Amino acid sequence: MLNDSELLRYSRQVLLSQVDIDGQLRLKGSRALIVGLGGLGSPVALYLAAAGVGALHLADFDTVELSNLQRQVLHDTSGIGSTKVDSALQRLAAINPDIELVAHRQALDADSLASAVAAVDLVLDCSDNFSTREAVNAACFAHAKPLVSGAAIRLEGQLSVFDPRVPTSPCYHCLYGHGSEAELTCSEAGVLGPVVGLVGNLQALEALKLLAGFGEPLVGRLLLVDALTTRFRELRVKRDPACAVCACRHA
Repeated sequence: MLNDSELLRYSRQVLLSQVDIDGQLRLKGSRALIVGLGGLGSPVALYLAAAGVGALHLADFDTVELSNLQRQVLHDTSGIGSTKVDSALQRLAAINPDIELVAHRQALDADSLASAVAAVDLVLDCSDNFSTREAVNAACFAHAKPLVSGAAIRLEGQLSVFDPRVPTSPCYHCLYGHGSEAELTCSEAGVLGPVVGLVGNLQALEALKLLAGFGEPLVGRLLLVDALTTRFRELRVKRDPACAVCACRHA
């Protein structure tokens, strides 16, 4: 059950009929893996911690740099030089001491990624490269875990949910194939802080909907954000019956 302190802490969202006490209890009993604690992972981690998701598993092998602070709001100047995981642990524990925080400070290889995904209820891909996104997607479909995937660069963002539990759901590979490591990164092309913040906040929202069990998740839909004109566009995304990652699961 929720104690008096928890009822007060989460009172504003418990008031929502879509959440209520039952939804808050589901959040309290949930575990989420956040892959990447940069521009996307920062708002994701902050809002999931504040909302009372019971256990957050934090994966990032990078350290905090001065150039990160323009958009990676989970970290601050005092954390420069420390690992992003340690910086996150300190900040999130201060926001909500009642949740469990699990650290993954090393790069996740095939085995450790599989174990990390298997240990949670939902995964949020907040990474910034195709190889990681492909590996996370494959692990999520192998272990039937929903994946909330976001990306942002320059003044553009994308968001979708891939859920192996839904027979019609595509996976990341259905949409992007193998991608291209030649794609520009934020350090090369630039990005405005609120753009990654917007996409990360939407990722957190999708995760809360999936974990608490309300609303319509963004499954089979790709949300495109054009921050230059403040326009949103939605595309329907179908599962590829010949997909190398998810075809066998849906066969």
